[in-house]
Amino acid sequence: MGSKKTMSLETAFQQLEDIVKKLESGEESLEDTLKLFEQGMLLIRETEAMLETARQKVEVLSGSTSEEPSS
Repeated sequence: MGSKKTMSLETAFQQLEDIVKKLESGEESLEDTLKLFEQGMLLIRETEAMLETARQKVEVLSGSTSEEPSS
């Protein structure tokens, strides 16, 4: 994180999973817990952006938009 290089969605999910495991363990200090939480929130925002970009690409390729009713 923090670099300009784009990570894959799979890498981001793996990092999120690792953060959750550390947080659930309860072994981290309060300071480390807050840092992990912050990293997790940043990863969530990044993955949401990646998923939104993918959704838009699918819409363009399929010729549909989210405003159209789905059947």
